Amino acid sequence: MGHAGYGKKHLFYKEPDILCAAISVTVINTINSLENLAHEELSVTQNEENGFIKCDFNSYLQDKSIFLMDSMVLCLENLSKEYGEQYLQVKFEEV
Repeated sequence: MGHAGYGKKHLFYKEPDILCAAISVTVINTINSLENLAHEELSVTQNEENGFIKCDFNSYLQDKSIFLMDSMVLCLENLSKEYGEQYLQVKFEEV
């Protein structure tokens, strides 16, 4: 079914959760780009069973890393608009 729950609403639970896949690819690709292209030092925690992923930055981000993060947020916000906030909500918290 997928973690976003989108697949269960279509084709009697048989459609793969394309929204969950899109979110996963977006987030994982951003993390990989931050590590491999921008050479950021990250601490990543994940749980594949429930779809949890957390990425802590070990220092202030470079401008190119901020650009990568902005790109990820843009993609996630567009997915939320396209598929509906009942499946994906993008929220910001100050920490």
